[in-house]
Amino acid sequence: MGRAPRPTRASGVEQGPALVALATAQFVVVLSTSIVNVALPAVSGGLGLSSGALSWVVNAYVLAFGALLLPGGRFADLCGRRRMFAAGTTVFALASLAAGLAPNAGALIAARAAQGVGAALLAPAALALVLLIFPPGAKPQGGGLTRGAALGVWGAVSGAGGAAGVILGGVLTEWYGWRAVFLVVVPIAVTSLGATLLLVPADRPTGGGLDLVGAIASTTGLTALVYALTAGQPLAAVAGLALLAAFADRQRRTTTPLVPPRLLRTGRVAAANLAMTLLGAVWVGLFYFLPLYQQQVLGYSALAAGLTQLPLALTVVVASTLAPRLPDRAGLGAALAALTLLALARTDGTFAVDLLGPSVLVGAGLGVAFVRLTTLATDGVPAADSGLAGGLVNTTRQTGGALGLALLTALAPTAGDHRTAFATTALIALLTTAAALTTLTGSTDRTRRNPS
Repeated sequence: MGRAPRPTRASGVEQGPALVALATAQFVVVLSTSIVNVALPAVSGGLGLSSGALSWVVNAYVLAFGALLLPGGRFADLCGRRRMFAAGTTVFALASLAAGLAPNAGALIAARAAQGVGAALLAPAALALVLLIFPPGAKPQGGGLTRGAALGVWGAVSGAGGAAGVILGGVLTEWYGWRAVFLVVVPIAVTSLGATLLLVPADRPTGGGLDLVGAIASTTGLTALVYALTAGQPLAAVAGLALLAAFADRQRRTTTPLVPPRLLRTGRVAAANLAMTLLGAVWVGLFYFLPLYQQQVLGYSALAAGLTQLPLALTVVVASTLAPRLPDRAGLGAALAALTLLALARTDGTFAVDLLGPSVLVGAGLGVAFVRLTTLATDGVPAADSGLAGGLVNTTRQTGGALGLALLTALAPTAGDHRTAFATTALIALLTTAAALTTLTGSTDRTRRNPS
């Protein structure tokens, strides 16, 4: 019997600086989902994209990211988390450079897809390294953080990346043009890579095999579903569902599954990931349509649209940081109420009356929900599966975002349909609330017994 992989390399690791380095990578991955949103009108004008093609500037990244996260998480466990983090961050930085220099729409969409590939390799590896550095139940020494507190920081950074992307996107587009929104992430990614290689020692791979057939089935199935929603192709939807059904069946039969059945039976992993799928649709849909509504309906400049996201950004950060001490039900209710208010927003609305209150409410709800669901989705997972668990929770969020955005852009193809978009997002938020509350029921007592 081989030696079990060490659960952590925390000894000798400066936990705080290591967390900052890894969280910076997570920040830039989430940032790249939302930073382009404010720049979309400028991208459309600069490269002559139609409204349908424009959504693929976002979806190419979100889809490649979500569809490849499961194999990315498995690669992290099999090949080493730090090694896979380095490879993914390198691909991500090079693809970001290519996107910023893209000469036409096809090159830009291809570069965005390559960005998603890099993100799918680095994101689960980064979260897995955090889980290894902060083992469950460990008592912090010298003012250190518990795993629960570290995941709170992780959630705050993720929330900040989504909201800050809109702010930074507005500023860069206004002052330097749309290409700057892609080029700015290159030095951030390179800095995170260098710091991680210095601060985090190499971990021991778990070994084993990769279900290549399952990886192909899950990736092509998700791609077909998103294409079906975007292009209105029912045959693609049927093919996508069939491939995903085949993938689920294979996971029960193969000896090297991408998603071992034991993982879904661990704690509340399955239920938390279901709720995270719905939350991803709400998250991506909000950050896609809100800047378009502000610019194309209310007439905001890119800079104004970005700067008015500041209350939302700050609220997400604060709520994520305080999530372990905030009531889950109140946070979810706030997000649902906020999206309902946005669905009622006027075509001649003002920031103070129509957007400020909902921005604060939705930021609080999303921040709390993201941290709690991430915690539950990784709770009780053995160290050998930490990369896979990180890949799965990222997969469900990004897949939900891709499917949700495809659905929303099909129902509301223009910014003038903002009420339809926000109303549909509110409906998804209602389903998220129901799923999350079911998941959270009964988890409070266990969390109190084991606050890590």
